[in-house]
Parts: sequence; C-alpha cells; structure tokens
Amino acid sequence: MTDTSRPLYRLLHELDDHFDQLINTIHHAATLYEAKTPATWRFDGLSNAGWLRAALLDMWHQQNQDGRETRNYIALIAADDTLISAFQEVNAAKKAISELLQRIKQSHPNALSEAKHRLPQRHPEVETVLRQGGLARLHLKQCWRQLPIAEAPVARVRFAWYSSGRSIKRITVQEAEQKLLQLDTDSPHIRIQLRRLAGIPSSEPLAQVQNQAPLMRGNLFFTEPLEDGHTRRALNIAMPLIVPAPENRLPHIKMPPLEPPAQRTRAKRRDEKLESDVFLPSLRVYRYR
Repeated sequence: MTDTSRPLYRLLHELDDHFDQLINTIHHAATLYEAKTPATWRFDGLSNAGWLRAALLDMWHQQNQDGRETRNYIALIAADDTLISAFQEVNAAKKAISELLQRIKQSHPNALSEAKHRLPQRHPEVETVLRQGGLARLHLKQCWRQLPIAEAPVARVRFAWYSSGRSIKRITVQEAEQKLLQLDTDSPHIRIQLRRLAGIPSSEPLAQVQNQAPLMRGNLFFTEPLEDGHTRRALNIAMPLIVPAPENRLPHIKMPPLEPPAQRTRAKRRDEKLESDVFLPSLRVYRYR
C-alpha cells in the first residue's frame, strides 16, 4: 500500500511510534553518557550535568523564532564502542522521523502542521517544559539533524568558522516580476526594479541568493588513514562531535575564535557565475555573467 492510499491516521500513528523511539534512544544515550562521564570538550566552556540530554531534546521552536534558525551545541565527546552505538541509534531514529515526515508532506501536505503540533502531547513532561519555556511546535531541522560521528579514531580536530555559505535558487523573470508586484509598487525603488526587469529578455535565468548563518566546521585528522586512503574529513558541527576513543582521551583540539568573522574570509572564486552587483536588491536577485 502506497502512502497516498494509506489513511492519514495510520501515518500519524506511525509518526507517534517513531517519535517515542527517538525520545527513548535519546534518554538511553544520555544516561550512558552521564554514567560513563567520558572526556568532553565544550565550546561554551561549561560543564553542567545533564547538558547533553538537554541538547538532544532541544527540538522545538521558541516563540517568534525564525524557522531557518537553529540552536547549536558545539562540543566533542570521546566515546567508547557502547556509547557510539547508542549515538548511532539516536541518528537512526532521527532518520526514520525525517523520512516519514517527508512521506507525510508528499502524500498529505496539509497534515504536516498537525503532525508538528501533536508530538509534544506524546510525553507530558515534554509538553510541560515547552509550556513553561515559551516554546511552540516541533522544529523539524533540530529534530532530525544528525550527530556527527567520526568513523575512526582522530588525532586532532581543527575547528573553524565558515561564514561564506550561500543558498542560490534559480528564478525566472516572470517569477521575479510577480514577487516585486507583491511589494509596495508605489515606492520609487520598486518601480525602478520593475523597469530594470522589463529591460532584459524574458527567457534569461536569474539567481535569488540567501546568505546563510555562520556555522562551525570541524576538520578531523585521523590517527591512521581510512580504508579509502583519506587522512582527514571536514564536517559541519551543529551538534556534539563524537569520536572513537577507547582510552577516553580527547584528540588535540585547535580552538576557534569565540565569534565568527564579521566579513567574508574566503577569496571569491575565479569562476563565480553571478555578477558582483545585485540586480534586484529587494529580492536579493542577481544576473548570471
């Protein structure tokens, strides 16, 4: 039976089960972590008990929070095989929820909002925390984002801010015009952009650019080369980085600056495909070279 032919209540019941499984795996991993007290480095320098459990359970929108924003927990944990297995179970539960929510979105698009609101009711203690903390519905990105787990022991990790990220979406002239017409067309700057748009071919592709928030990157240098010959790996670090460490020792860590750089730190590529000057400022739209 395909998802489109399955009743919505069955999919939501399956989602409830997956969410229960995620909560159970989080508590299991956090309990193991608290019992083992493995070597840990945290970017914020704090060492309060229960921090990992709180970080893993942070899957909710705060009131008035921008949906594109996520709260990060930058840390490094030296884990043995048992703890790594527990973290892998958390990742598997997150993946199962992500895949099911995508299926619900495709087969019953209008039900996604209901799905995000119903999950807190599965766990009364979660609902109480949400109500007291001014939190709202499920934050999908924070719900299913994976814990980065190194595939082999690591000798050192160099953390660095990456602040040059951009998302680029192709947009047609007609789509750009419709977006401008939804703005205040009596404003001179909107009229100027409409005239500018009318002066190019209707078939010309444009690019709408969104600068992404700075993120932390971890450059991992493995103790021994991997089977594929690689000696290092770069990972985005929004959640604690887990590294295999049977001897419970942290790798050498190069600390990043406390704040991301205020300006772009990477040189522009020579093959940059977009013009340097924005074409439609109100929409962050650029022309291709």
